[in-house]
Order: sequence, then C-alpha cells, then structure tokens
Amino acid sequence: MEHHEQQPGLNMDMDQAIEQLRVMRRFGGPPNEFWPAFLEGLAGLSGASLGVLLIEDQQEGAWKRARVWPTQGGGRRLKAAGLEAQLDPMADGAMEKGCTWEPVTSRGKRLPENTAVGLRLELEDERAGVVVLFVNHHGGSAIEELTARLKLVADVPADYQQVRVVQQAKNDVVQFAEALDLMVLLNEQERYMGAAMTFCNELAARYRCSRVSLGWLKGGYVRLQAISHIEKFDKKMDAVQALEAAMEESFDQDEEILWPPLEGSTAVARDHEAFCKDHGVNYLVSVPLRLDDRPVGVLVCERADHPFEESDVRGLRVHCDQASRRLADLKRTDRWFGAKVAEASRKGLSKVVGVEHTFVKCLAVVIFAAMAFLLFGRMTYRVEAPFTARTDDLADLPSPFDGYIEDVRVEVGDLVDKDAVLVTLDTSELLLEESSALADRNRYAREAEKARAQNALADMKIALALKKQAEAQLERVRYHLNHARVKAPFAGVVVEGDLDELLGAPVKKGDILFKVARIEKMYAELKVDERDIHEVTEGATGEIAFVSRPKLKFPVEVERIDPVAVAEEEGNVFLLRCEFTGDILPWWRPGMSGVSKINVGKRNVLWILAHRSIDFFRILLWW
Repeated sequence: MEHHEQQPGLNMDMDQAIEQLRVMRRFGGPPNEFWPAFLEGLAGLSGASLGVLLIEDQQEGAWKRARVWPTQGGGRRLKAAGLEAQLDPMADGAMEKGCTWEPVTSRGKRLPENTAVGLRLELEDERAGVVVLFVNHHGGSAIEELTARLKLVADVPADYQQVRVVQQAKNDVVQFAEALDLMVLLNEQERYMGAAMTFCNELAARYRCSRVSLGWLKGGYVRLQAISHIEKFDKKMDAVQALEAAMEESFDQDEEILWPPLEGSTAVARDHEAFCKDHGVNYLVSVPLRLDDRPVGVLVCERADHPFEESDVRGLRVHCDQASRRLADLKRTDRWFGAKVAEASRKGLSKVVGVEHTFVKCLAVVIFAAMAFLLFGRMTYRVEAPFTARTDDLADLPSPFDGYIEDVRVEVGDLVDKDAVLVTLDTSELLLEESSALADRNRYAREAEKARAQNALADMKIALALKKQAEAQLERVRYHLNHARVKAPFAGVVVEGDLDELLGAPVKKGDILFKVARIEKMYAELKVDERDIHEVTEGATGEIAFVSRPKLKFPVEVERIDPVAVAEEEGNVFLLRCEFTGDILPWWRPGMSGVSKINVGKRNVLWILAHRSIDFFRILLWW
C-alpha cells in the first residue's frame, strides 16, 4: 500500500492517462478540480510519481508552487527528498526550451526517481506556467520519447481556459436573460414590499436557496425588509438582528462575502460565521445592492446542501445590479406624503452640507461670504495721493566774494553739524590786500604825526582821513578772510552743491555754493485729486510709504489744506501739508517722494470698490 502511494502514476494505464487528458481539454469545472486531475494525467502519461505545478509571480518575478501531486502527502515527500531546490532551475530551463530534463538524486529512500522533467504549459493569460515531473526514466531514447509525448499535451490548459471562457460567456448570457425576466416581474409590481418579496422568492427558486433575505439602508443602518416565502416576521428576533449584523458586515466592506470563504479571500466574515454557527446555516453569501456606485442594501442567500460557487455569485451580482434601481424607486415613492417631503428635504440638505462635492461647496461658501462682505461689510476708506517730503528751513550759502575754490569738504546728501566748514575759498589775494592795507594805515598814521609836529593842520586831517580809509579797507579784507570758510548755519543735510570737480575754479560773489536743509522740521506735501478732496479734513490721520523703502510705513496727520487747486497734467489737485507724528529718520531727505493714504472713515465695501465707476457713469449719462 505504501508503494502504491509513492508511485500512483505507475499504476495508471497509458490509455487511461490519454483519455483523462482528452477529457481535460473539454473540462469546464473550477481550477481547483482541473489542476489535480491534469497533474494526475501527466503522471500517468509519463510514469511519474510526483508532479509540481509552478506559476510565475509577475510582480516579484519568482516561481510559486501552485499545486503538488499527489494531493495527499506530495508536499511532504518533495521536501523529504530535498527536491525543492530543483524546481526553479527546471522551471527556467523549461521556459527557455519548452521541455527539458535533468538527472537528479534524492536524499530520501522513499523516492526512486533519478530524472526531473520540466514542461512549459500553454496558457491563455499572461502568466507563465511550468510542470515539473519526477520520473524514474533514464537518459537516451526513453527520455526523449517521454518529452515528445509531454509536448503533445502542453496545450491542454489553454484548451481548458478557452472552454471556461466559452462556458462563462454562455452562463453570462443565461444570467442576463434571467435578470431580464426577473426585471419584467419587478416592473409589474407597484408597491415596494411586493417587489421585494418577488425579488427574494424568485432568487430562492432559481438558485435553490433555502432562504433569501433583503436588507435596505435606513437611518444609517441596514434593516431587514423581506424574507422569501415569509410575509411577516418579528424584527426584534435574535435571528433577525444577527442577520442584520451580517448584512452590515457586507455593506461596510461593499463586497460579496461567502461562508465558508473561498481560498484566498481577504474579506472580514466574523458576523457571517457567527450567524451560520448559531442558526445552523451551512452555506451563505451576501451581495451588496449598489445605486450610483454606492451600496444601498444587501441580499443574503442561504443554502443547506451545497456551497455557492463563483458563477452563483456572478449571477446574483447581475440580478442585484439590475434590480437595485427599481427597488430604490419603489422605496422612495411608496410612502406617505410627509415621508416623501422629509426624504426630499434630507437629500437636499445632504447635497448642501454633505461630504460630497467638497470643492464646489467650499467655492459656494466662499462666494456667499464674499457677497455678504461686499453688501454688508464696512472697512476704513483711505484716499490715496502722491507726496513729496519738504522742509521750510532751507539755507542758501552763496560765495562771500569773488575768488577761487580752494577746498570742498562735503557732498550732496552729507549730514552736517552747525558751523561745520563746507567749502574754503582761496585767500592768497586777500592776504596781500591785508598786508597792503596795513602798510597804508601805518604810512598814513606816520604822515598824520608828521603834519601834527609841523602844525600843518590841513595835511594832518588829510592823513587821518586816508588812515581811516586804509583801516576800512583792512576791515573789509579781514571780513572776507573770516568768511572765506563757508559754514553751515545749522545742523542739517546738504541738498544741493557738488563742487568736487570745480576745485580752483573762479566764483563770483553771490553764486550759490551749497543748500542746506534742516530735517527736524520736515513735512509731507500731498497732492490730492479734486475728486477726493471733499473726503479729507484737517486733523485726519494716515500713513506714507517712500518709493525707496515701500515696506516701511510712517504715520502722518493733515495739518493744512490749501484752498486753491493747482492745475497739473493729470488734472486739478489740492496741496495738503501733513506733519509727521513719529520720529524723523536720518535717511530722510527733502524731495523724496512716495505714496500716502489718508483715513477718511468707515465706508461700505461695495461702495469703496465701485464708487469710481458709478461717479464716471453719473457724469457720462447726466443730461
């Protein structure tokens, strides 16, 4: 018996293996039945006692063991013989050559094979499949005959898949036809409960179910609506509540749930398992009913004799998709007037405050808030006007006499202290004149003394007059010498006068050498358009920003408004004198310009934005 388990392929007649593989070409059952039978047929055809089906994982690029034959104990025998390491190399070789073989040596005593044969399978999908058979054939013509024999049946899986596709297409046609027949029955119903009972009864009969139940979303929970062949039931029964819990489980996951679950299923089925165990249900399937891609209900089918297959689930899916719209319409219309109004209001409010269309709703809220702000909001209106920094303390420093520039000590923009020397004139000629005047004074003084000694009164008076004339000339020269160094009359900034390039150049008396301005008493001169002058009053506050440093703002206050407009190219403007209410910074200079904004009070936001255009059209359309 043990030998029989180890070598099942050797006990199968060749004709039986060929017949089994021929049947496999037209086999229409599920894959979990096909592959074991196919491996068994290959084993009978090749005389192998162990076969492994390998499928390539396209994501990882590795071979995965899908099936092992014999089903009972094949995996343990493969591992015990240490043959797992042979699988990947054999699969790679088979994919390259179509069919390959290699001698192997098993480390166990239970497997007498000494040859591994790899066969590439023909599949309809994109996956790659290989069967590795362990046989006790030796090399030479025997193994070549075996590989040729196996190549003849490598297309059996492809034929099986084609049969499955054709059979699936036929089943789909039948299911759609049945769904249309069921829709005819549902369309004849005018009441929701009648349609729900018809739906459950028809599905129970067509799918041989012991019971079919329909649940519908109500108040955020799935509530049981109808049970096949049962017109009334107590909604507080434990069975009903357990069934609703199972429906909730399928509804929340929005997918079909089978119990017992299919191989590879990842759906959570705790409530399904609890319901089946507590109420003796052998087989169960839950199918969500969707409306506009959202679940609105759940259909639960129960069986006692045989499990639900994938074809059953697909058929139920088709029926649910076709019937969900009709059931939802009847559910909405088959109610009293008050419930309809409440539902319509709820849906309308859900569209407004629900989670869907978030961007559109946010945009609508923003637009509404903006409109409300424009209509009812108020903000400070500020009149904008250009300004220029001015100062009243501006001193012109002229040349005190005709001469030449000897030294220039400042430039335009320099800050100077009081009595600081700005420029020095050449005093060479003045010094000569001073010496001459001193000599004349001394000479006339001696002549006066000489005339007095000679009692020449007239000559003495003439000499004293000439002496006074020489002293006056001396005072004038010394006055010019004292003023040869031009000084700042007060602390301020040099705003005009660039004499560096005029060193040694002649200047005439009265020529303006420098202009010095006092920055402590600077003010801003604004030019307000006549359209806005009626808004501005004396004492109004505002801010200015210099063109050179626009990010800094400085407070000002309107001190005086000139009563007469000044004509300029842009139109008439009124001059405003504004005092700085803050500190005067050292970098300010008279003549600097910028933009000012004067606060004139609270105004409506819409008026602030539109009053210019309104005034324009009032003037344009006035007659």
